[in-house]
Amino acid sequence: MTKVGLFGIGLDTYWPQFDGLLDNLKTYQEQIKNRIVQFGVNVIDAGMVDSPLRAREAADYLKSNDVEIVFLYVSTYALSSTVLPVAQKLKVPIVILNLQPVAQLDYEAFNKLGDRGKMTGVWLEHCQACSVPEIANVFNRSGIKYDFVTGYLQEEEAWSEIQAWTEAARVAAAMRNNRLGLLGHYYCGMLDVYTDLTKQSSVFGTHIELLEMCELKKYRDEATNLEVELKTREFSTVFDVTPDCEPFEIERAARTSVALDRLINTHNLGSMAYYYEGEAGNDYENIVTSVIAGNTLLTGKNIPIAGEYEVKNAQAMKIMAEFGAGGSFSEFYLMDFTDDIVMLGHDGPAHSYIAEGRVKLVPLPLYHGKPGKGLSIQMSVKHGPVTLLSVVERNDSLFLLVAEGESVTGPILEIGNTNSRYRFSIGAKKFMNDWSKQGPAHHCAIGVGHIADKIEKLGQILGIEVVKIC
Repeated sequence: MTKVGLFGIGLDTYWPQFDGLLDNLKTYQEQIKNRIVQFGVNVIDAGMVDSPLRAREAADYLKSNDVEIVFLYVSTYALSSTVLPVAQKLKVPIVILNLQPVAQLDYEAFNKLGDRGKMTGVWLEHCQACSVPEIANVFNRSGIKYDFVTGYLQEEEAWSEIQAWTEAARVAAAMRNNRLGLLGHYYCGMLDVYTDLTKQSSVFGTHIELLEMCELKKYRDEATNLEVELKTREFSTVFDVTPDCEPFEIERAARTSVALDRLINTHNLGSMAYYYEGEAGNDYENIVTSVIAGNTLLTGKNIPIAGEYEVKNAQAMKIMAEFGAGGSFSEFYLMDFTDDIVMLGHDGPAHSYIAEGRVKLVPLPLYHGKPGKGLSIQMSVKHGPVTLLSVVERNDSLFLLVAEGESVTGPILEIGNTNSRYRFSIGAKKFMNDWSKQGPAHHCAIGVGHIADKIEKLGQILGIEVVKIC
């Protein structure tokens, strides 16, 4: 599981002055730890840091556990000198938890305590906000990355934000540990698709494995009839196989799917981008014109496969998949100015998890702009909230481009492709202009749900910009 750090801060001077204060604050910190554990991460708790000496001990402990991010719980007022040593040593994003025990202090009961010493102790139990400006000041001056979650312990909005941070940390770790396979070559002339592979590895930490078509052909030649039969059954389970799919084409796609599975397993790949043409009638053309069904199965298993050698979009699809949003390969199809929608889709592969109804497996007499013919995927993305994501390359950097919209009902193009109708809060024209001006490639990944806030947190963890269109 992904490791996240946690430590509380306080002031050791207070403990002998106010009976029960430290115990109460530790109880709150334990509640926070137990709640974060429920998000499926391993919480490395460094306890209460209340002096510069404890800060260095906590820093060593968290560093030795290689945490992805750190939650800093401001339990009461604390000196910034107890925080800085931890942040400086860890060099990971810090999320400052400004969480009061309650939404509102019971002022009447508080003022009836009578004893001003006891009253001060109760106030210190609720004065989390006191240290927040001081910590931000020191972090700003020290160049340390941080963010806040402000609220109270029982506030679901605050916990949703904390959960989003844990998910972003998990996705960052998944991208760093991912192995991305590249099979074939770029679609000739798609200059927007070309990318700097070194930059992809340096930003995301992804290992890139260069693959050979001859290896895929070897695995296809070695596929047994039983393996092909089992794969054909899998097609029938996952897809709505239309009656006009010829048995020959189903068998051809199933055999290639078996080979793709073996290629993925052999190289322990978590994603792949591919494209190939070859001379008409050769073995490689036979393979590449029968990959869509198998690649769709893999994508549905959160091993996203991007066509046209679109490396950047394979990365975007992997991010969406790791967030549990799906992530389907798409490009702009057309605009409907009457209905104020934009239609996006592709000839595959797709993500079956996010389909509206069952995914259809259909024959195509030709692949537009590509050689040969074969089987393709026809589906729409589930109606409801969606998020579009593109990994965009500038001259010297990468950034994440994101937009939230809705997949809406209405007529689609039943041409054996994935395609859906999308509506955006800023309107189709402004969306199209604003999105395009950021300079993405013409592909993007589409996932279900509105997750721009999680992607923004991922950007903070990775140290890259996130541009949100709507």
